[in-house]
Amino acid sequence: FRAQANALRDEMIARRRDLHQHPEIAFEEVRTAGIVAQELSKLGLEVQTGIGKTGVVGLLEGEQDGPTVLVRCDMDALPIQEANEVEYRSQTAQRMHACGHDGHTTIALAVARMLTAQRDSLRGRVKFVFQPAEEIGQGATAMINDGVLLDPVPEVSLGLHLWNELPVGEIGLTPNGMMAGASMFQVEISGHGGHAAIPDRTADPVMAMAQIITALQSIVSRNVSPLDTAVVSVTRVCGGDAFNVIPDQAAFDGTIRTFRREVYDLVVGRFERVVKGTAETMGCTARITLDALSLPVINDAGAVSRLREGFTRIAPDLTYRDDVRTMAAEDMAFFLEKVPGVYFLVGSANEERGLNYPHHHPRFDMDEEALVIGASLLASAVSEYVLPD
Repeated sequence: FRAQANALRDEMIARRRDLHQHPEIAFEEVRTAGIVAQELSKLGLEVQTGIGKTGVVGLLEGEQDGPTVLVRCDMDALPIQEANEVEYRSQTAQRMHACGHDGHTTIALAVARMLTAQRDSLRGRVKFVFQPAEEIGQGATAMINDGVLLDPVPEVSLGLHLWNELPVGEIGLTPNGMMAGASMFQVEISGHGGHAAIPDRTADPVMAMAQIITALQSIVSRNVSPLDTAVVSVTRVCGGDAFNVIPDQAAFDGTIRTFRREVYDLVVGRFERVVKGTAETMGCTARITLDALSLPVINDAGAVSRLREGFTRIAPDLTYRDDVRTMAAEDMAFFLEKVPGVYFLVGSANEERGLNYPHHHPRFDMDEEALVIGASLLASAVSEYVLPD
């Protein structure tokens, strides 16, 4: 597969750059989905469109009986204005592939081509799932609700993420918990406003909000075991319209992230008590809205071991790490919850070339050698289940 991926290098780079120039955000991936469907049809796959609104599914049928392997990739971009000065920069204002999904789509199409060339040897089926709306955490659920896990039912789920937190040549292949589950919270504080010069006649929601935000920082440090991991981040605050008026209301938003359900329940319980108790102490009331966006990404340990053996056979020169975990979230978790498998990280950063900006940054870009590495490894992962030794 390494040789096959190398042969597709120029084609993959051109494909990725074309997709990068035409980014489409969640549930608007019309052009991208059209390209995907067209390419899969050319390969002779059975293609379904409109799954989960803009998702595409391509089914590769082998000549022999065997398991069904689901290969998932995401297609959507972000509402970011690109700051890179490159010939393939985004041509759409406030739209950018700043998380590598252009690369993911490119890799999955290359893998479909590589495996189609070996259709006669395939024992089973490969279901390629091109998913919309990962960035808002809704695409996987939308496709699952539309029946993507049925007819045929997959036995294993596989996927990858190009990862600028790792240099090109390093692979994150971590068993068990690998990415965090994420929830979004919105808190509205209601008090009693008035003149800023007479604060004693008010119940100040801005002061209450400030006290609450400070108190929330004690949850992770004092309620969560040091052997566990959790994040409580406040990311947006608002309140008031004038310098001399204490408002009636203030609000803040943020996120809670954990690897384990027990820790999540603990954090949420403390969060609610801290918010409501502190607001009451300040003479205010609080209303909390909490939305779960994604489950933790849990890799099957046995499948990780199986893939690692295959990876080291075709690419012994790469560095494989089993300790890479991140508090970032991924709705691949919804596939893995129902169909166990592996989601691995492919290093895509190159500091010497300045290609090491983090994901979601307006200057994010990747070392395109990661496309070749990703395609060869993902094809190898699938082959562990559907190609004979």
